[in-house]
Amino acid sequence: MTQAPFATHDVFNQSSPFWDVDLFTADAPLAAAVVANGGARATAELSDFGKHWGSAVMAERGRVANENTPKLRTFDARGNRRDEVEFHPAYHELMAHSAHAGVHNSTWTADGKPAGGATEVVRAARFYIASQVETGHLCPITMTRASVAALASQPDILAKTMPVIATRAYDPSFAPWWTKRGMTLGMGMTEKQGGTDVRANMTRAERDGDAWRITGHKWFMSAPMCDAFLVLAQAEQGLSCFFMPRFAPDGTVNAIHFQRLKDKLGNRSNASSEVEFHDAYAELIGEEGKGIRTIIQMVQLTRQDCAIASAGLMRSGLAHALNHARHRSVFQKHLADQPLMQAVLSDMALHVEASIALVMRLCRAFDRAPTDAGEAAYMRLLTPAIKYWTCKSAPGFLYEAMECLGGNGYVEEGILARHYRESPVNAIWEGSGNVMCLDVLRALGREADAALAVLRALAEETRGLPGAAEAVTSIGQSFRRPDSERIARLAVEKLALLAAAAALNQVSPGNAELFAATRLAERHAGMYGAVDLSDADQRALLARALP
Repeated sequence: MTQAPFATHDVFNQSSPFWDVDLFTADAPLAAAVVANGGARATAELSDFGKHWGSAVMAERGRVANENTPKLRTFDARGNRRDEVEFHPAYHELMAHSAHAGVHNSTWTADGKPAGGATEVVRAARFYIASQVETGHLCPITMTRASVAALASQPDILAKTMPVIATRAYDPSFAPWWTKRGMTLGMGMTEKQGGTDVRANMTRAERDGDAWRITGHKWFMSAPMCDAFLVLAQAEQGLSCFFMPRFAPDGTVNAIHFQRLKDKLGNRSNASSEVEFHDAYAELIGEEGKGIRTIIQMVQLTRQDCAIASAGLMRSGLAHALNHARHRSVFQKHLADQPLMQAVLSDMALHVEASIALVMRLCRAFDRAPTDAGEAAYMRLLTPAIKYWTCKSAPGFLYEAMECLGGNGYVEEGILARHYRESPVNAIWEGSGNVMCLDVLRALGREADAALAVLRALAEETRGLPGAAEAVTSIGQSFRRPDSERIARLAVEKLALLAAAAALNQVSPGNAELFAATRLAERHAGMYGAVDLSDADQRALLARALP
């Protein structure tokens, strides 16, 4: 008796890869949020960007860049100190594509002024799309863009660097920045004894004619491959901000000695370093002794990008989960047609839709802040609140997305395991959750009247939504309490939820009502899908999430 053939290599009941899609037009909540916040004229170019970054080629570059992590080359073959970081070509290709699209500089004019219009919104849409493919390379993209805000405190340095920053070219060569087609900038603030309390920094700066010499150590210096860094060090008049290039003005390699690259949980395509400065050449940025005031201009923008990237990661998790559920059959039905899976996916879709509406509303505030005091107050109060809620939401959300794929989501061949490992960094970097809550309290303390005006505006924008009036009252009472710091996380989360409902109400009023009903009128359950949405609402959310 012959045995029937058993072909184990036949593959069926598996989802097709989620690539070769337009990551802009396939994302109706993103497209609607861009239009609602002033970016309608950019929809065609964003679609082109979405097609390019949604291609299988770009997905493969993201995978390869993360599997081939950076390497530190401390010395050359002859023993000369070099401190170069070597990357796989896929990483450089990702950097080049982001630079070509202006993700690192499009919010600035050629002379380093805010570009105005809807440039923050449009640039954020690109950043959000790129983060769905490969987030690690966006660290130097973020810091290069944000550094211009700090360099504005030193017009002579801004004037000489901006012509190189403003190009849409990526130049990975190890050479003096002034000889290159384009440049990137990093940041060094954190020391061993503490990351949050930078006033405790021990790195020293001493005058050397018109320049400075820096001696000390940084426990984390982000993106060590960059052409220059903004670094905090103690000068005679206190903590100050400095521009530290990789090469000194005479063309010699600056005394920036990398001790090691950090072995991180995620963000693996990108390098982070521990470094020593041995009389390293630097130039003062801003006023001596006012380093925090100078660099906080940069930090505000990097926090914005943390929120955008977290929203992008969650969007990617949702898209991959929904794509899988529509192709995978279980118990004679596609997963997407199973009532429990529909409940989970639609609840996740609602969260992502509110998140992207909120971060785009924040970007509109960044666009308008220079000329609108109300938008400037919104930006100052809500940037830390939005970073807090969005970034801390991402890891749990991405775990849920992985579970929608079952074992396929957990293995490294897919993108969701990488997204999951990536997601915590945005909550940790540039101020952890507690720091964000304290920053909200500081904003309330410094600008009580402006903050109250923001809360009143949110109350008006959410008028009639379930639970909104009660949330406004609760937020106001919480921040007035003498023990407000103790309950700050509760109040800041509620503030972010209220702001998300308000932002979504400008984009999709029906979904804003669902969001408010499940997040403001009642406490959202600890698990996605533990809400009671009608069949019609579920179908509408999922159709809007991914056609």
